Amino acid sequence: MRPLRYSINVTLDGCCHHEAGLPPDEESMRFWTAEMERADALLFGRVTYEMMESAWRKPATGPWPDWMNEWEVPFAETIDRAKKYVVSSTLSEVDWNAELLRGDLGQAVQRLKQEPGEGLWVGGVTLPLALADLGLIDEYEFIVQPVLAGHGPTLLSGLRKRIQVELVDRHEFRSGAVAMRYRSTRVPA
Repeated sequence: MRPLRYSINVTLDGCCHHEAGLPPDEESMRFWTAEMERADALLFGRVTYEMMESAWRKPATGPWPDWMNEWEVPFAETIDRAKKYVVSSTLSEVDWNAELLRGDLGQAVQRLKQEPGEGLWVGGVTLPLALADLGLIDEYEFIVQPVLAGHGPTLLSGLRKRIQVELVDRHEFRSGAVAMRYRSTRVPA
């Protein structure tokens, strides 16, 4: 069974709004590119899907936009070509190499996990909370930013029960951010 990995940037005070941490730099974009490359498919809720598509979908005209730094292109190309699954009750169709997941969320994601491959990746805020509550996330990876935001959505706010994890990897960035990867130990409460 392929694992489901949840990765997100988070500030020291737990804010996980995408603009609350440090701006991306070359080192962090290399890290995120490698994360995307480890996944057979990406799993998004509607909000994250639309946000990522607006930023990282290659324009129909061909070249990447002028605002994009050269060191962002590998990430853009990786996420642009990745297989995506979108969980939404409001969208009737998706494109950008994506497919809507319909029906029971737990059963749909369990089916995806049972397919062969290296793993699935989920990002965002709302969908990962639902998946964590269902016990479907196998790894949690938090890139802790050296910032106190003082506002915004907080990481896994509203989680219904405690989840025990163990640290399996740690990486420090020159910016002061620290990536910590945890594996769920699935210990009953």
